[in-house]
Amino acid sequence: MDNGEILRLKGITKGFPGVLALSDVDFTLKQGEIHALMGENGAGKSTLIKVLTGVHKRDSGTIEYQGTSIDVHSPLHAQGLGISTVYQEVNLVPNLSVAENLFLGRQPMTMGRIAWKSIHDQAAEILARFDLAIDVRENLGRFTVAIQQMVAIARALELNARILILDEPTSSLNIEEVGTLFQQMRRLKADGQAIIFITHFVDQVFQISDRITVLRNGRYIGTYETEGITKVDLISKLLGREYEKLSELEVSRSGAEQAEDETAFVRTERLGRKGTIKPFSIRVRKGRVLGCAGLLGSGRTQLASLLFGIEAADGGRMYLGGREVRIPNPRKAMRMGIGLSPEDRKEQGIVQELTVRENIILALQVRRGWFNNLSDREQREIAERYIEALDIKTPSADQVMKNLSGGNQQKVIIARWLASNPQFLILDEPTRGIDVGAKTEIQKLVVDLSNRNLAVLFISSEIEEIARCSSEVLVLHEREVVETLYGKDINDQNIMNAIAVRHVEGGEP
Repeated sequence: MDNGEILRLKGITKGFPGVLALSDVDFTLKQGEIHALMGENGAGKSTLIKVLTGVHKRDSGTIEYQGTSIDVHSPLHAQGLGISTVYQEVNLVPNLSVAENLFLGRQPMTMGRIAWKSIHDQAAEILARFDLAIDVRENLGRFTVAIQQMVAIARALELNARILILDEPTSSLNIEEVGTLFQQMRRLKADGQAIIFITHFVDQVFQISDRITVLRNGRYIGTYETEGITKVDLISKLLGREYEKLSELEVSRSGAEQAEDETAFVRTERLGRKGTIKPFSIRVRKGRVLGCAGLLGSGRTQLASLLFGIEAADGGRMYLGGREVRIPNPRKAMRMGIGLSPEDRKEQGIVQELTVRENIILALQVRRGWFNNLSDREQREIAERYIEALDIKTPSADQVMKNLSGGNQQKVIIARWLASNPQFLILDEPTRGIDVGAKTEIQKLVVDLSNRNLAVLFISSEIEEIARCSSEVLVLHEREVVETLYGKDINDQNIMNAIAVRHVEGGEP
């Protein structure tokens, strides 16, 4: 390999049933480099790393490591080769000590027994290199996520990692902890360590990385020197949209007075949760669609989780129909007439082994209570009504859910909430992972829901559909609502501009 490259992936392709996750993707990594890997959800970042570390077998393409072509059979094999991953959710054992985690599976022995003094002394010495002066005999779970990640990184390096993959390491860290992590990353880089930094935080990429590779929809968009690309251009590549220079645009603020409309069905006043999303004040009116835009990690899903009670607010107020309410959990939200179609359809939305009918009546059954069961006749009538109303393509209401297409699965989730007669419906990425035709149908359905006098919050990473479907648009950045667009000001250009402005304020665009 030339140019100091330690790793080269060429033409990597990986498909799953019905999905081409990676299509002809390239990636290179140099010795002593921090290389950021970026892309929105579904871009292929995780799949690429899983191919590299042996979780998935590639369909085609080559992997060269230290100048030699390799086939990685498992994560353990990758680790043996010197390729280690530290995940966002630290995959160590919290109820074991820090020292035990560092030496897990390779404890030094004396006379057939674990040499505890040696383990504790060596662990303290290892962590001292990371400026961590902690009691290594304490359980790992007693320490902050930041310290747990440092321990995971230290363990990876002690296993002689030549390539260190950091998967969303800053998502749960505060500003000070991020600074500490970056300090250690720079030290490792100076020592010649090659680091792949997977993240969705644009600002952090410009602080720490040398190069940036962007993936979008499973395809390789390009690799860029960090110093040679602007934040505006990077955001364009992430979102797949080119637009005019910011200096040539002047976003109108007309119509902002609508934000004070006290007739809103949903109203929040500085509702928030520390560490989750900064306090926000929003209004959602019946018969309107409030769009929610922002890059991955901007706080869109966290906002929805707070409104639906998945996480309880620790400050601010929320009103429904003019009455102050507290929503500590999803069950309370459902009883108040709030529904949520979640971002992860397969993991959090559908129950794949149940039928279409059973999936549709779930929310209504929960609202009624398990001791007030819907009869088979009622279930069938409700299911048939919404199968017809939403044009769900299924042979019958008794079809198993996993056999439906993604678009029809999404319609079933929406039907579930409509059957429960909600007044406020939150749709988090309802068009993700479905074909173009199904997307159009879902978009029409979103608008139709508002015409039925529902209050709708519509979250999407696709700028065009936010502009097409929304009456008003919130823009989020770093888990804060930073802009609201109204009426004639809503178009993909202005939405994208509002997103980009927040990434260039205080620095060169």
